[in-house]
Amino acid sequence: MAVVGGFGPFRPGAGRLPPFLAGRAEEQTLFRSRLAQLDRGEPTPSEIVLYGPRGNGKTALLVWMMNETDSVPGVDVIRMTPSEFHTRTEFAELLLPEFWWEAVRPTESVRGFEWRPGANAPAPRIRSVLELRSKKKPLILLLDEAHRLDPRVGRELLNAAQEVGRKAPFLLVLAGTPNLRAHLQTMGASFWNRGQKLRINRLDSSAAADAIRRPLEAEQVPISDDALAHIVRESEGYPYFLQLWGAAVWNRDAAGPSARPQRITAADTAACQSLFESERNDYYLDRYDELEDEGLLGVARSVAESFAERQRVSPAEILAAVRREPGFDDREKAVAARRTLGHLGFLWRAGTVPDWEPGIPSLMDYIREVVPAD
Repeated sequence: MAVVGGFGPFRPGAGRLPPFLAGRAEEQTLFRSRLAQLDRGEPTPSEIVLYGPRGNGKTALLVWMMNETDSVPGVDVIRMTPSEFHTRTEFAELLLPEFWWEAVRPTESVRGFEWRPGANAPAPRIRSVLELRSKKKPLILLLDEAHRLDPRVGRELLNAAQEVGRKAPFLLVLAGTPNLRAHLQTMGASFWNRGQKLRINRLDSSAAADAIRRPLEAEQVPISDDALAHIVRESEGYPYFLQLWGAAVWNRDAAGPSARPQRITAADTAACQSLFESERNDYYLDRYDELEDEGLLGVARSVAESFAERQRVSPAEILAAVRREPGFDDREKAVAARRTLGHLGFLWRAGTVPDWEPGIPSLMDYIREVVPAD
C-alpha cells in the first residue's frame, strides 16, 4: 500500500504538530493567558484538561504549548506520559534529574532537600518535588495520555498539583481520551471538577479549510475552491484526515523532496481519492480491532444503525440499540458497553447536551459495511 507523507508541509501521524494549528484559538488564548501569569511568578486559577477522541489533535496541541513555552525563558516546561513513571521515585527523577541539580547548585532553597537521583533514600513526596521545581522557576507540566495514569501515583500527583498551584507558579495540563473523566474519578480525586476542561472536537468547515489552505499559501501553492471544498467534505473536519489529504495532494504532483506542486486542482483530489480511502480504512481497521477485543463489534453495528442519516442520537436510543444485541439485554451490561464505546471514541459528546455523536467520522459507515447484520 502506498504511504501518504514524506514531502511537503503536511504531517500525518500521531501527535505531530501540523503546519498550521487551525481552529484552536480558544485553547491557545487560554494557555497564553496562563503562561503570562506564570511568567510574572503568579499562581494560575486552575489546571487545564484537554479531552476528546483520538485523532482530533490533543497531542499536537501539547506540542504547540511546549513550543510556546520555549519562547518564554522565564518558565520551564516538562512534557511526559504516564508510561515514564509509576512510582514517586521515578517521578522525582524526571522532574529533578542530575542536570537540574548541577544547574541550581547547592543554594539555600535546596540544601534541606535530602533526596538526590540514585540516592538510597526514601522518595520525596510529589508535592515537595513540585514545590521545589516551581520555587526555582515557574513550571508547566504537560501530561499526555493521562487516561493511562497509574492510580497509585496519580492520586498523589493530582492532589499535589492542586495544593502547589494555589500558591506557587505551577500549571498542570492533562490530555486524554474521553475516558479520562472516569479514570480520574477512580482515584477519588476532585480534579475533574476543579480543572478548566476543554473538549477537543473536530474542526468546523472554516477551520478545516484553513488547515489545508494556510500551509499551501505559505509554500506559495494555490488550491482551487472545488479541490479545497472536496478535502473539507471528505475529511469531515477530522484533523488526522486533513493531514492525510494534505500530504496526498502535495505528493501527487511533487517530483521529489525539494519539489512542490504548481497548483492543486479537483483533478488532483480525484486522483488521490482511492489513496486517501485506503489510508483511512487502514486507520478504521485498527478501531475495528479494538472493538473486537472488547467483544463489541455487534453492539457497535447496532449503534451505528441508529445514526443512519443522523448526527445526533439520544442516550435512551443508544441504550436501546445496545440492548438489541444478544447478550446485552441486561441494562447493567448495556450501560457498561455504552460506556466503553464512549471511552474508545466510537461515541462522543461534543457539547454540553447529553446527545451522542460519532467520535470518528465515517467509522460507523465502515462498521456497517464490514460487520454482518444478524
